[in-house]
Amino acid sequence: MSSPTSGQVLLSSPEKDLKEEDYDLAAKEATGSNSASDDGAPALILTPAADRAIVWKFDLRILPVLAVMYLFNSLDKSNLGNAKTAGLEKTLGLVGNQYNIILSVFFVPYVLTAPFLGILGKKLGPNRVLPAMMFTFGCFTLLVTAVQNFSGLLAIRWFLGMSESAFFPLVIYYLTTFYRRGELARRLALFYAAQSIASAFSGLLAFGVFQITTGSLADWRYLFVIEGSCTVTFSAFAFWYLPQSASHASFLSEEQKELAYYRMQTDSSSIVNEKFNLRDSLTIFKHPTSWLILGIEICLGVPLQSVQLFLPQIISRLGYDTVKTNLYTVAPNVSGAVMLLVLAFASDLTRLRFPFVAAGFLFTFIGFVIYAAIDVENQLQVAYFASFMMTWGTSAPSVLLDVWYNNNIAHEGRRVLLTSIAVPLANLMGVVSSNIFLNQDAPKYIPALATTAAFGGTGFVLTLLLGAYMVTDNKRRDARQGKVDLRMVSTEELRDGPASARFRWFY
Repeated sequence: MSSPTSGQVLLSSPEKDLKEEDYDLAAKEATGSNSASDDGAPALILTPAADRAIVWKFDLRILPVLAVMYLFNSLDKSNLGNAKTAGLEKTLGLVGNQYNIILSVFFVPYVLTAPFLGILGKKLGPNRVLPAMMFTFGCFTLLVTAVQNFSGLLAIRWFLGMSESAFFPLVIYYLTTFYRRGELARRLALFYAAQSIASAFSGLLAFGVFQITTGSLADWRYLFVIEGSCTVTFSAFAFWYLPQSASHASFLSEEQKELAYYRMQTDSSSIVNEKFNLRDSLTIFKHPTSWLILGIEICLGVPLQSVQLFLPQIISRLGYDTVKTNLYTVAPNVSGAVMLLVLAFASDLTRLRFPFVAAGFLFTFIGFVIYAAIDVENQLQVAYFASFMMTWGTSAPSVLLDVWYNNNIAHEGRRVLLTSIAVPLANLMGVVSSNIFLNQDAPKYIPALATTAAFGGTGFVLTLLLGAYMVTDNKRRDARQGKVDLRMVSTEELRDGPASARFRWFY
């Protein structure tokens, strides 16, 4: 694909900690001290100041909008747990495991439709498909207020799963069209922290809404009215506001658009804004590492969904009433967001991914083991601390794992396809979570806690194995071809992934 510019763009990576004068010297050497390209057009130089200005605009204009969108996405997906504590089962006449079935059915269409919506997002643009999805799942959230029985709620949860399926995968892909590989983890973490904040806000919102005693609706229904209405309203703003890509952002000057395009060309994509080709994109599954990534996603999914769906039930074992139980879910969720940001910023700073993914899995494993092993009623402080560790270990891996494999795929079509399968696969594990936290095991839920811990431990081991393979393979490549600094290799050269001579794993 040809460049959108007529001039020459000179790039130097700001991650190499060069001084301002070093960029100017590099630019002069590259152009022979001329200020114009061969065709007479002026050369554009990506200095550290220009680079920071572009990234700062993305941070201010893109991230907050996406974070709010994901906050509503998370609220609309996880509010059943709060509604259950306020009598949803009694109002709708749910019996046996019907509540678990309602939770489970969400994830079937979620996985089946995500790849297709992901492809649609690549073809039409995430800036159009994401707000359309948001509008749709906001409408279905509103419809929950009219549900009168099990079958009605089951149907709405099915369509809610369809409409939310590719939301997070498309956001990940969308951010890779604005940020370089070394910038992505902390930005995605800031965005994803909205989920932890949403869980905390959900508890606060439920705490307030459940005080309503004079309305004509059951108090839990007001939760869906408020969240659904806000979601639909914000989707209209997002549709109008979001730009197609970095090089099409209206808030950038023409020079900044050209520089933004080349930022992506050299340190994100092999071909920027490449048209989607399904046959070419499917070759990503010829790489064994892709299947190991999917295995790690499965291990991540069970603890992630267990915490999202059942933290109120886990906290309820501490012996508090309904209102306090929802209030006590706030602190663990906020601490999960903080831990996510700490690990993500450390990951970008060190340019390492797998050690921090493994650390998250370890937190999960320890938290669930502690909660299952102790006498919760007599060790309330220890039990509550264990719930903090559960949230620490689910937020960070879900972000850093997605950043990890996206950093190693320069081909945009392969990147969006793998993400549109891997992320929903993790969410599909909600089927497991929904069917291990059974009413007959309440209040201890020992089988559920043990199963979740086992998945966390397995994820820890698989992450270390994949990281060790990448480190070893890089050393083998260096021994054959000479040492290559990953930061000095343009992603234009990495279209074929590990088949490219200068490819090195970003681990």
